[in-house]
Amino acid sequence: MLKLNTLSKRLVDALLHIDEEECTMLLKNLLSQGNDLSPLEDVVIPALEHIGLTWEEGRISLSQVYMAGRICERVVEEVFLTACSSRFDHHPRIAIGVIEDHHALGKRMVISALRSSGFNLLDYGHGLKAADLVERTLRDQVDILLISCLMLTSAVRVKDVMEGLEKTGSRTVVVVGGAPFRLAPQLWKEVGAQHMGRSSGEAVRIVQTLTENRIWE
Repeated sequence: MLKLNTLSKRLVDALLHIDEEECTMLLKNLLSQGNDLSPLEDVVIPALEHIGLTWEEGRISLSQVYMAGRICERVVEEVFLTACSSRFDHHPRIAIGVIEDHHALGKRMVISALRSSGFNLLDYGHGLKAADLVERTLRDQVDILLISCLMLTSAVRVKDVMEGLEKTGSRTVVVVGGAPFRLAPQLWKEVGAQHMGRSSGEAVRIVQTLTENRIWE
C-alpha cells in the first residue's frame, strides 16, 4: 500500500466521508503556505492514488471512489486553480478514452488526478473503437491522448490507433494504462504507444513531463 504523509491521510479520510468542507479547509491551509502547486503532488495526488488502490483491494465501494474524485476536482478548482492560474498557460490539448470495453473507473481516477493538477482534458467516454479515437483525436487536434483499457483484447487495439494516427502524420503522443499493460510490462511498446502509466499519479507525472518538453510541436 502507498505510504501517505499525515495531510494526505487526513484528505483521504475527508474524501471518503464526503466531507467537502474539511477538504476545502485542508487545501486552503496548504495554499496559505505558498502560492504554488507543490502540495498537489505531495498531498492530493497521493491521496487519490491511495483511494484507487484501496478500491482495487475491495475495501471501499465504487461510489466512494467516484465521489472522492469529483469532490477533489471541485475543491482544487476553487482553492488552487484561481490562485495559480499562471501555471496553466499554454497547456497541451489532452483527451482520454476507454478503448472497446466499458470499465471506466481507471479513466475517472486519471481525469480526477489531472484536473486536480490543473490540466483540462476532453473525456471521450468508453466503449470506443480505434477509428473513433483516431477521428476525434485528429478533429480536436489533441497533443496528448490517454487510452485506458481493462482487457487484453482491448489493449491490442491500441496498435490500430497508432497506425491510424501515423498514416495522417499526426504528432499526437499516446499514453496508455490499465491492467493489461501492468501485467505485461512490454505490451505498451508492442502496440506502439509512447508511454505507459501504472497509476493515476504516474499519468500526471508523464503529462507534466510531456508538457515541459512539448515534443509534439
